[in-house]
Amino acid sequence: MSDKQPIKLDDEQIAELREIFRSFDRNNDGSLTQLELGSLLRSLGLKPSPDQLENLIMKADTNSNGLVEFSEFVALAEPELVSAKCPYTEEQLKQLFRMFDRDGNGFITAAELAHSMAKLGHALTAEELTGMIREADTDGDGRINFQEFSRAITSAAFDNSWA
Repeated sequence: MSDKQPIKLDDEQIAELREIFRSFDRNNDGSLTQLELGSLLRSLGLKPSPDQLENLIMKADTNSNGLVEFSEFVALAEPELVSAKCPYTEEQLKQLFRMFDRDGNGFITAAELAHSMAKLGHALTAEELTGMIREADTDGDGRINFQEFSRAITSAAFDNSWA
């Protein structure tokens, strides 16, 4: 067992999974049949054999009703998404954050972001800079705190893993 805190899916990822789940829950009964789960996996570019699909259902179906409910679907997807999602440990994220947070006040301002990106050889246009801040700054205070930074870094890694 690693001593790393398990990273849970965020609300946005849960909402995304719920949307995917709903779109394949043809009869809207809140669960996926083997057939529905199969078409969901194929839509993601996976090609499970009937045996793999059956094993997956057996693994996911914790209440043994032969169906995969949303919570079971999340439990099934979570380890995959989380491991794909966060290639960094909490400590690595903190070190990275400290590199950007030049005055050490716990926030990354647009100026600090511009300076750090330029130092890394990625000079940003004003448009790119405001776009990055806007995307990461979920509480709208015009600066990026550690939680927002972590979410932005991990979601960027997460997005690339599905390309």
